Amino acid sequence: MSTRTAVVTGASSGIGEATARKLAEQGYHVYVGARRLDRLRRLADEIGGTAVELDVASEESVRSFTDAVERVDVLVNNAGGAKGLAPVAEADLDDWRWMWETNVLGTLRVTKALLPKLIDSGDGLIVTVTSVAAFTAYDNGSGYTSAKHAQAVLHRTLRGELLGQPVRLTEIAPGAVETEFSLVRFGGDADRAAKVYEGIDPLVAQDIAEIIGFVASRPPHVNLDQIIVKPRDQADASRFARRG
Repeated sequence: MSTRTAVVTGASSGIGEATARKLAEQGYHVYVGARRLDRLRRLADEIGGTAVELDVASEESVRSFTDAVERVDVLVNNAGGAKGLAPVAEADLDDWRWMWETNVLGTLRVTKALLPKLIDSGDGLIVTVTSVAAFTAYDNGSGYTSAKHAQAVLHRTLRGELLGQPVRLTEIAPGAVETEFSLVRFGGDADRAAKVYEGIDPLVAQDIAEIIGFVASRPPHVNLDQIIVKPRDQADASRFARRG
């Protein structure tokens, strides 16, 4: 396959879906992975890509997914998420396990499996979507912030370990992006999820996708190490200017 190829995890909605569309526009053949295969297939049909079911928390699923990918030029580690907003004293260990399996070990599994193909491409790029939560801590968010810190350190460590190899690494750390993120965090409570974005103009998935597209379009000698992007209305992970 001579066409440049991209892999996007967590591609059934939100940032992943928007990124897959953007990379396809730029001429990549995009492998889209997520658990919701019906959504993936519709997306793949629209963009001329390939849909492969993927649960990043499963070794077997990751192996099947990565075996199906013939070559990789760009890997976008987007799969992840948060569950709950409990203080440490009331931490739900199952929520913590899900967040660490998905954000940290999921990123590790997929990256490790595809790294030889990224190197073989001669100009590989790994984009890991972390969060502003990878830079700070906030009350009741320790499960998610600790997972995002760990995911970010995994990615940043690779930057040094891959020096001399033809692979670039970019960490993109978004602030408030209005996607299904809060809906998942609050167990499907739409009213509670909507309050997260109340009174602000949040980022949307397309904003992040356009940044990823820009990163992927840079020449091989240019490495955009770290990009933090927030809405104008957001100063840090927990401080916003809300109207109304």
